[in-house]
Amino acid sequence: MQLEDIAPPPAVPWRAYAALAIGVVCIALSAIWVKWANVPGSASAFYRMAIAAVPLIPWWLARRPAHLPRKATLLALLGGIFFAVDLLLWNTAILMTSAANSTLLANNAPLWVGLGTLLIFRQRLPRSFWWGMALALVGVLLILGGDIVREPTLGQGDLLSISAGMFYAAYLLTTQSARSELDTLTFMTLGIVVSVVVLFAASMFFNAPLTGYSGKTWGALLGLGLVSHLGGWLAINYALGYIKASVASVSLLGQPVLTAVISIPLLGEGLALEQIVGGALVLGGIWVVHR
Repeated sequence: MQLEDIAPPPAVPWRAYAALAIGVVCIALSAIWVKWANVPGSASAFYRMAIAAVPLIPWWLARRPAHLPRKATLLALLGGIFFAVDLLLWNTAILMTSAANSTLLANNAPLWVGLGTLLIFRQRLPRSFWWGMALALVGVLLILGGDIVREPTLGQGDLLSISAGMFYAAYLLTTQSARSELDTLTFMTLGIVVSVVVLFAASMFFNAPLTGYSGKTWGALLGLGLVSHLGGWLAINYALGYIKASVASVSLLGQPVLTAVISIPLLGEGLALEQIVGGALVLGGIWVVHR
């Protein structure tokens, strides 16, 4: 075979990179919308999913597949439960700590996914995983220590964010096989429907008000549902059709960085030295784990 007979890999269209960038910006705004809405975490999480479901469900009904694989469907529904708990914890944490901390600590999911593959699937992990895990944990402890010294409730918010990352990891582990059998639209719709039900029940259990909000609050909730969730994840899923997941996953690490930067002018949140150093260590550890 001649060297010139080898076809080069297909070029990634610029639209895919643009969609990935737009998606990262959209999801980076999530914590900002939650802060602006300033309603109980269960309520803002419920409306995030419910608002996104309004255009998504009719769209899916018009294009739904003739057959849904039973196992994949059950896994997608179970994943929706895990994702609902993730949002419940994270949205509550955002009101108890800074937008930067909550977003950064909740994005530790790759670490928990790695541990899950070790404990559940008995897969050996490379040495680089443990180096990355150690690096990220040092960063987390640095952030937690600074917050607890300043204000105990901030430490509680950080712990809730870490817990949210665990449930997001459970969501990824549960649904990874479902994604190979379900198209993106079906996968998203199934997860959103069950999340809406779980989060509505949680709002009722915690007596969280779902009505009587101001215009500013409703605007923030609309942004959360339509911009951050529906728009953000549709853009990311579109990009994943052209860009390798390994490349996209590292790009998604820009979310907590972008959230930290835009929270300074939009929320008036400053960054302490331990947040900057700890955040850099966490992101560096996650990057090593991704590799």
